[in-house]
Amino acid sequence: MSREEKITRTFVELADTMADGFDVINFLQQLTFRCRDILDISDAAVLLASPDAPLYSPVPCASGPALASLLDVAVYEGPAADARRTASAVTSGDLAAAPVAWRDFTARARDAGYSHACAVPLRLRHETLGSLLLLRTDDGPPPAADLALAQAFADAAAIGLLHARVLQQADTVNEQLQAALHSRVLIEQAKGFLAARRGISPTEAFDTLRRHARHHRLPLRTVAQNVMDDQDLPRAAPVARPQGRLGAAD
Repeated sequence: MSREEKITRTFVELADTMADGFDVINFLQQLTFRCRDILDISDAAVLLASPDAPLYSPVPCASGPALASLLDVAVYEGPAADARRTASAVTSGDLAAAPVAWRDFTARARDAGYSHACAVPLRLRHETLGSLLLLRTDDGPPPAADLALAQAFADAAAIGLLHARVLQQADTVNEQLQAALHSRVLIEQAKGFLAARRGISPTEAFDTLRRHARHHRLPLRTVAQNVMDDQDLPRAAPVARPQGRLGAAD
Protein backbone atom coordinates (compact mmCIF):
# COMPACT_ATOMS: atom_id res chain seq x y z
CA MET A 1 0.00 0.00 0.00
CA SER A 2 1.40 3.39 -0.96
CA ARG A 3 1.84 6.24 1.51
CA GLU A 4 -0.96 8.18 -0.15
CA GLU A 5 -3.28 5.21 0.21
CA LYS A 6 -2.36 4.88 3.88
CA ILE A 7 -3.11 8.56 4.44
CA THR A 8 -6.49 8.26 2.76
CA ARG A 9 -7.31 5.16 4.79
CA THR A 10 -6.36 6.94 8.02
CA PHE A 11 -8.74 9.83 7.37
CA VAL A 12 -11.55 7.35 6.65
CA GLU A 13 -10.82 5.52 9.91
CA LEU A 14 -10.79 8.76 11.89
CA ALA A 15 -14.20 9.67 10.47
CA ASP A 16 -15.74 6.31 11.39
CA THR A 17 -16.97 7.06 14.91
CA MET A 18 -20.71 6.61 14.30
CA ALA A 19 -20.66 2.82 14.31
CA ASP A 20 -22.21 0.80 17.11
CA GLY A 21 -19.71 -0.29 19.73
CA PHE A 22 -17.35 2.64 19.13
CA ASP A 23 -14.37 2.32 21.48
CA VAL A 24 -12.45 5.53 22.12
CA ILE A 25 -9.33 3.72 23.35
CA ASN A 26 -9.08 1.59 20.22
CA PHE A 27 -9.76 4.69 18.14
CA LEU A 28 -6.90 6.65 19.68
CA GLN A 29 -4.50 3.73 19.61
CA GLN A 30 -5.26 3.31 15.92
CA LEU A 31 -4.31 6.96 15.47
CA THR A 32 -0.93 6.37 17.11
CA PHE A 33 -0.32 3.25 15.03
CA ARG A 34 -1.02 5.18 11.83
CA CYS A 35 1.26 8.01 12.87
CA ARG A 36 4.13 5.60 13.47
CA ASP A 37 3.50 3.90 10.14
CA ILE A 38 3.13 7.02 8.01
CA LEU A 39 5.15 9.78 9.67
CA ASP A 40 8.92 9.93 10.08
CA ILE A 41 8.80 9.40 13.85
CA SER A 42 9.73 6.67 16.32
CA ASP A 43 6.76 6.75 18.71
CA ALA A 44 3.46 8.51 19.22
CA ALA A 45 0.91 8.85 22.00
CA VAL A 46 -2.39 10.60 22.52
CA LEU A 47 -2.97 12.40 25.80
CA LEU A 48 -6.60 13.27 26.47
CA ALA A 49 -7.83 15.93 28.84
CA SER A 50 -9.56 14.24 31.75
CA PRO A 51 -13.16 15.35 32.42
CA ASP A 52 -12.59 15.13 36.18
CA ALA A 53 -9.26 16.90 36.65
CA PRO A 54 -6.81 19.13 34.75
CA LEU A 55 -4.67 16.10 33.91
CA TYR A 56 -4.38 13.78 30.96
CA SER A 57 -5.09 10.15 30.26
CA PRO A 58 -2.23 8.66 28.23
CA VAL A 59 -3.11 6.32 25.40
CA PRO A 60 0.27 5.00 24.28
CA CYS A 61 0.96 2.61 21.49
CA ALA A 62 2.58 -0.67 22.48
CA SER A 63 6.15 0.54 22.87
CA GLY A 64 7.07 -0.85 26.24
CA PRO A 65 7.60 0.62 29.73
CA ALA A 66 9.96 3.40 28.60
CA LEU A 67 7.18 5.26 26.81
CA ALA A 68 4.70 4.60 29.62
CA SER A 69 7.13 6.04 32.16
CA LEU A 70 7.71 9.08 29.98
CA LEU A 71 3.98 9.71 29.69
CA ASP A 72 3.66 9.82 33.47
CA VAL A 73 5.60 13.08 33.25
CA ALA A 74 4.24 14.19 29.87
CA VAL A 75 0.82 14.74 31.42
CA TYR A 76 2.29 17.63 33.44
CA GLU A 77 5.12 19.07 31.36
CA GLY A 78 6.69 18.92 27.95
CA PRO A 79 5.38 19.54 24.44
CA ALA A 80 2.13 17.58 24.85
CA ALA A 81 1.17 19.56 27.94
CA ASP A 82 2.09 22.84 26.24
CA ALA A 83 0.14 21.93 23.08
CA ARG A 84 -2.94 21.10 25.13
CA ARG A 85 -2.67 24.24 27.23
CA THR A 86 -2.07 26.65 24.32
CA ALA A 87 -4.08 24.81 21.64
CA SER A 88 -1.06 25.31 19.37
CA ALA A 89 1.56 23.02 17.89
CA VAL A 90 4.90 22.73 19.68
CA THR A 91 7.46 21.96 16.98
CA SER A 92 10.80 23.14 18.40
CA GLY A 93 11.37 19.87 20.19
CA ASP A 94 15.15 19.40 20.24
CA LEU A 95 15.66 17.80 23.65
CA ALA A 96 19.32 18.90 23.69
CA ALA A 97 18.05 22.49 23.94
CA ALA A 98 14.71 21.92 25.68
CA PRO A 99 13.21 24.56 27.97
CA VAL A 100 14.04 24.38 31.65
CA ALA A 101 10.33 23.86 32.34
CA TRP A 102 10.62 20.48 30.59
CA ARG A 103 13.40 19.27 32.90
CA ASP A 104 11.80 16.04 34.13
CA PHE A 105 10.23 15.25 30.79
CA THR A 106 13.51 15.85 28.97
CA ALA A 107 15.46 13.65 31.37
CA ARG A 108 13.10 10.72 30.95
CA ALA A 109 12.82 11.18 27.21
CA ARG A 110 16.59 11.19 26.70
CA ASP A 111 16.99 8.21 29.02
CA ALA A 112 14.50 6.39 26.80
CA GLY A 113 16.60 7.21 23.73
CA TYR A 114 14.53 10.03 22.22
CA SER A 115 16.21 13.09 20.74
CA HIS A 116 13.19 15.16 19.66
CA ALA A 117 9.67 15.60 21.00
CA CYS A 118 6.92 17.58 19.30
CA ALA A 119 3.17 17.78 19.82
CA VAL A 120 0.03 19.02 18.09
CA PRO A 121 -3.32 19.70 19.76
CA LEU A 122 -6.50 17.70 19.22
CA ARG A 123 -8.80 20.63 18.73
CA LEU A 124 -11.94 21.84 17.00
CA ARG A 125 -12.44 25.57 16.95
CA HIS A 126 -12.40 26.66 20.62
CA GLU A 127 -12.42 23.19 22.16
CA THR A 128 -9.19 21.27 22.75
CA LEU A 129 -9.59 17.63 23.71
CA GLY A 130 -5.95 16.72 24.20
CA SER A 131 -2.74 16.47 22.23
CA LEU A 132 -0.78 14.12 20.00
CA LEU A 133 2.80 13.59 21.13
CA LEU A 134 5.41 12.73 18.47
CA LEU A 135 8.78 11.30 19.51
CA ARG A 136 11.90 10.73 17.43
CA THR A 137 15.19 8.94 18.11
CA ASP A 138 16.97 10.07 14.93
CA ASP A 139 18.87 13.33 14.59
CA GLY A 140 16.73 16.26 13.60
CA PRO A 141 13.05 17.00 14.04
CA PRO A 142 10.28 15.41 11.95
CA PRO A 143 9.88 17.00 8.50
CA ALA A 144 7.58 20.02 8.38
CA ALA A 145 5.23 18.18 6.01
CA ASP A 146 4.89 15.36 8.55
CA LEU A 147 4.06 17.81 11.33
CA ALA A 148 1.38 19.38 9.12
CA LEU A 149 -0.04 15.92 8.39
CA ALA A 150 0.04 15.06 12.10
CA GLN A 151 -2.01 18.19 12.81
CA ALA A 152 -4.50 17.17 10.10
CA PHE A 153 -4.81 13.72 11.68
CA ALA A 154 -5.29 15.30 15.12
CA ASP A 155 -7.97 17.66 13.78
CA ALA A 156 -9.80 14.76 12.14
CA ALA A 157 -9.58 12.75 15.37
CA ALA A 158 -11.02 15.66 17.36
CA ILE A 159 -13.95 15.95 14.95
CA GLY A 160 -14.56 12.22 15.17
CA LEU A 161 -14.48 12.25 18.97
CA LEU A 162 -16.88 15.18 19.18
CA HIS A 163 -19.25 13.51 16.71
CA ALA A 164 -19.18 10.36 18.83
CA ARG A 165 -19.91 12.40 21.95
CA VAL A 166 -22.82 14.23 20.32
CA LEU A 167 -24.23 10.94 19.04
CA GLN A 168 -23.99 9.38 22.49
CA GLN A 169 -25.72 12.39 24.04
CA ALA A 170 -28.41 12.27 21.35
CA ASP A 171 -29.00 8.58 22.01
CA THR A 172 -29.39 9.30 25.73
CA VAL A 173 -31.87 12.11 25.06
CA ASN A 174 -33.83 9.92 22.61
CA GLU A 175 -34.03 7.13 25.18
CA GLN A 176 -35.31 9.57 27.79
CA LEU A 177 -37.90 10.97 25.36
CA GLN A 178 -39.06 7.49 24.39
CA ALA A 179 -39.42 6.52 28.05
CA ALA A 180 -41.34 9.72 28.81
CA LEU A 181 -43.61 9.19 25.80
CA HIS A 182 -44.30 5.59 26.79
CA SER A 183 -45.11 6.68 30.34
CA ARG A 184 -47.50 9.35 29.10
CA VAL A 185 -49.33 6.90 26.83
CA LEU A 186 -49.60 4.39 29.69
CA ILE A 187 -50.94 7.02 32.10
CA GLU A 188 -53.55 8.18 29.54
CA GLN A 189 -54.67 4.59 29.02
CA ALA A 190 -54.98 4.00 32.77
CA LYS A 191 -56.85 7.27 33.21
CA GLY A 192 -59.40 6.36 30.54
CA PHE A 193 -59.83 2.85 31.88
CA LEU A 194 -60.35 4.04 35.47
CA ALA A 195 -62.78 6.75 34.36
CA ALA A 196 -64.91 4.21 32.48
CA ARG A 197 -64.75 1.63 35.27
CA ARG A 198 -65.76 4.06 38.03
CA GLY A 199 -68.05 6.30 35.99
CA ILE A 200 -66.01 9.42 36.69
CA SER A 201 -64.50 12.10 34.48
CA PRO A 202 -60.97 11.72 33.03
CA THR A 203 -59.83 14.61 35.22
CA GLU A 204 -61.17 12.89 38.34
CA ALA A 205 -59.56 9.63 37.22
CA PHE A 206 -56.18 11.33 36.82
CA ASP A 207 -56.51 12.97 40.24
CA THR A 208 -57.28 9.54 41.68
CA LEU A 209 -54.17 8.04 40.10
CA ARG A 210 -51.98 10.87 41.28
CA ARG A 211 -53.42 10.86 44.81
CA HIS A 212 -52.89 7.11 45.08
CA ALA A 213 -49.30 7.43 43.84
CA ARG A 214 -48.48 10.16 46.35
CA HIS A 215 -50.16 8.40 49.26
CA HIS A 216 -48.26 5.17 48.66
CA ARG A 217 -45.07 6.89 47.46
CA LEU A 218 -45.14 5.17 44.10
CA PRO A 219 -44.21 6.52 40.67
CA LEU A 220 -47.30 7.52 38.72
CA ARG A 221 -46.19 5.24 35.91
CA THR A 222 -46.15 2.26 38.30
CA VAL A 223 -49.69 2.99 39.46
CA ALA A 224 -50.85 3.29 35.84
CA GLN A 225 -49.20 0.00 34.93
CA ASN A 226 -50.92 -1.70 37.88
CA VAL A 227 -54.28 -0.33 36.77
CA MET A 228 -53.80 -1.77 33.28
CA ASP A 229 -52.53 -5.11 34.61
CA ASP A 230 -55.02 -5.62 37.47
CA GLN A 231 -57.91 -3.46 36.15
CA ASP A 232 -57.94 -1.42 39.32
CA LEU A 233 -55.74 0.61 41.62
CA PRO A 234 -53.08 -1.47 43.34
CA ARG A 235 -54.09 -2.49 46.82
CA ALA A 236 -51.83 -1.47 49.65
CA ALA A 237 -49.98 -4.33 51.26
CA PRO A 238 -51.56 -5.24 54.64
CA VAL A 239 -49.67 -4.00 57.64
CA ALA A 240 -48.56 -6.84 59.85
CA ARG A 241 -49.99 -6.59 63.35
CA PRO A 242 -47.65 -7.29 66.24
CA GLN A 243 -48.49 -10.52 67.98
CA GLY A 244 -49.72 -10.16 71.52
CA ARG A 245 -48.67 -12.22 74.49
CA LEU A 246 -49.99 -15.76 74.74
CA GLY A 247 -53.42 -15.81 76.29
CA ALA A 248 -54.01 -12.10 75.75
CA ALA A 249 -57.40 -11.13 74.32
CA ASP A 250 -57.55 -9.42 70.89
